[in-house]
Parts: sequence; structure tokens; C-alpha cells
Amino acid sequence: MIDEIRKQLLNMILTADRANADKLLEDFGEKHGYNNAVIQILDPVLEQIGLFWESNQGVSLAQAYVAAKISDDFMSKIAAGNDPAAETAGKKGVVVLGNIEDDFHLLGRKMVAIFLRSAGWDVRDLGNDVLAEEFVNKAVETGARFIGVSAMMYSTAINIKKVREELDRRGLSGKIKLVAGGAVFRLRPELLSEVGGDATAANAIIASGVFDGLLKEMNETEAPHE
Repeated sequence: MIDEIRKQLLNMILTADRANADKLLEDFGEKHGYNNAVIQILDPVLEQIGLFWESNQGVSLAQAYVAAKISDDFMSKIAAGNDPAAETAGKKGVVVLGNIEDDFHLLGRKMVAIFLRSAGWDVRDLGNDVLAEEFVNKAVETGARFIGVSAMMYSTAINIKKVREELDRRGLSGKIKLVAGGAVFRLRPELLSEVGGDATAANAIIASGVFDGLLKEMNETEAPHE
């Protein structure tokens, strides 16, 4: 039964059938609990779409956006209904997100924000054309341990280096991780090192896994050793 429902949801996403996807998740949530709908149905399907995208198996940007919106629809319903699954919202910590200065390609960033929120992160989206000091100021203000910076082209992505320089200047490197993303990082993998990023995500769907991995590493490093 679970496998069949996952297949149905996957097909609905790939065919942009958002209304029926919303209904499928809603029906399952009413019968089995909304938390179970996320864990057993939505998360595995999103993971599968992410794997398809990574391996170039025909998932388009439009289909990924539909997946993001369906996820956002359902998590918004959970939050509005005060379901136990909503209790995970923001539990993992704060992520400061934005497009670096001179960059205005908002779609990828908005998709990342949706998936991070769905995975339990408290996202503070600063929008487009954000200066390095604004990223760091907001991270300090909110206690964020992560800054996610998006850029579409090399000419703007190189500005992300200013965020690393600002973190270094304030002695915050290591305490606040810098995650960089955007199409140019897939085309030029060496760019991550060039701008001083700690990690990158190949696409919006797997972004939450990247942040989860960094959080685990930081917690293990900070844990007291016997």
C-alpha cells in the first residue's frame, strides 16, 4: 500500500498534478497521521526525485518546483492545523539564506527555502542582492550556525568570497558554516573552494541533507570526549 501511494505521488509530481497530490497527502494524513504522511510518503518521494535529478534522469526544473510547492502546501497545512509534525519546524536551527550582491535569480533560492523549512529548519530569507555583512549580521542576530548563499553566474558567485572574508574578519569561521549554491557550482566544482564555501548542494531537493550533514559534523566536533 505504501509503495503504491508513493508511486502515485511521484507520478502526480512529474505530471504537475498538484491538486491531486495535495489531496493524496491530505487523505493519508487524515487516516494515518500527518507526521506519518511526511515520513512515510512525502520525504521518500522527494528523495527519489532528488536522486533522479542528480543522475539526470529526466527531472526538469519545473517538476522540481512542483515538488517544492506540494511540499510547501502540505507543511503549511500541518503548521496551520497544529499537528505534531509541525513541532519539528525550526527545531534544527536557523539558516540565513539569500542571493549574493548583484544576483537576482530568486527561483532556486526560494525552492531551497521551501525544502529546508519542510525538513525542520528555521529559514530567514534575506532576498536578492544581499551584501556580505548583511548575511553575517543576520546570522549573529539570530544565532544561526549556517549561511546559505545562492548565485547563478560566475560573475556574481565570486562575490560569495566576501562572506567568507567577513566571517574570517569577525572570527566566526568554524562557528558559522557557509553553504554556496547555484548552477555555476555544478558547472565549476572548483568554485566552492575559490569562494571559501564549506559545502554546496547540487540542487534544492537535496539541500536539506547537506545542512543536516554539516549540523551532525558540528555536533560531533563539539561533543565532549571522555
